[in-house]
Amino acid sequence: MQSPMSGVRVLEVAMYGFVTSAGAVLADWGAEVLKVEHAVTGDPQRGLRRTGSFVVEGDLNPNVEHPNRGKRSIGLDLTQERGREVLYRLARQSDVFLTSLLPGSRQRFEIDVEHIRGVNPRIVYARGSALGARGEEADRGGYDMTAFWSRASTAASITPPDVEGLIPPPAPAYGDTISGTNLAGGIAAALFARERTGETSVVDVSLLGSGLWAMGMAVSSSLLLRRPWEAPRTGTLGSGNPLSSLYRTADGRYLSLVMLQPGRYWAEVCRHIGRPEAAEDPRFASAEDIAAHAEEAAALVAEAIAAQPLSYWTAALATLSGPWAPVQDTLQVADDPQVRSNGYLRTVPGGDGPDYRLVASPVQFDERPPDLGRAPRFAEHTDEVLTGLGLDWEEVVSLKVDGVVT
Repeated sequence: MQSPMSGVRVLEVAMYGFVTSAGAVLADWGAEVLKVEHAVTGDPQRGLRRTGSFVVEGDLNPNVEHPNRGKRSIGLDLTQERGREVLYRLARQSDVFLTSLLPGSRQRFEIDVEHIRGVNPRIVYARGSALGARGEEADRGGYDMTAFWSRASTAASITPPDVEGLIPPPAPAYGDTISGTNLAGGIAAALFARERTGETSVVDVSLLGSGLWAMGMAVSSSLLLRRPWEAPRTGTLGSGNPLSSLYRTADGRYLSLVMLQPGRYWAEVCRHIGRPEAAEDPRFASAEDIAAHAEEAAALVAEAIAAQPLSYWTAALATLSGPWAPVQDTLQVADDPQVRSNGYLRTVPGGDGPDYRLVASPVQFDERPPDLGRAPRFAEHTDEVLTGLGLDWEEVVSLKVDGVVT
């Protein structure tokens, strides 16, 4: 089948990583996404070169490529009436209007729901915010570190009580990317409803709401038990269960075992780690016995796994039916055979430069990973977009001379 969003036009007025990543997902699904950028500076994300200890130099910037793959770009000054007129003409041709601007800015630029719906009543209006569309703080901005990670309870839940400060997000745009995928899903649902009913929607997703959703089971349990969630502090993932734990290999790597039914898997694990006699040990005869002797069982497993490197265990445990995984970093995961087999990393044609790889958005259709295009250079498609609206070259030059477009 065609890409499911083929023929869908998305007009994106957004910056940084959250809402733009929603546009990237829609582009992965086949939508035509036009990125509207500030006429002078472009998306501030283009200037983001340092994330954590990483400093990116040169033309290829993953901080731009990840949330902007497959889009076109136009530089447009929305403070000018002629700039808004261009935007309205684009909106008339679009199925989705996607924005990260705060309510005050949307009103000032005259691109809020009533303005865009005024030129296209059928358009799906989608907005991403830090803290939600209602409440006293609806007009406040924020980032994934503040709204998703800190305020929505992940940071407090994952940071041990005796640690000064807090554990930060594990990667740049971590909450942004998760929240953007949520927003893309909401847009898809709104388009589906429009096709079914003829009615259109305003779609809202916030970093705070997405962060809370990610912590949903823990929050609900906390409310029931009246105490805050605390992430386990040791390698043991399940109390009293040696088969739900973390084990170190001979080369300093780790295996994560998560077998929530130890009685079911104990004998099989014993055979796979070269300790078949432990399967007949009366101390481990049942799940109850294993729980009663959990420390002894864990010591036995730890000793066996510590005797061989990860490469040995990857082969030895290949036929183990219980869930387990190697603990991998961001380089190691790129060499994972399952990642390669499923196309979770895709090669993007580099155009004038070398090809490079990006992580594909996680949804696949008909067992086919998406084909990814590169992110646009700033205002790369301005001429193409304007002439596509029917403007002649004199009109385009006039807009450029007056600083309306770049």
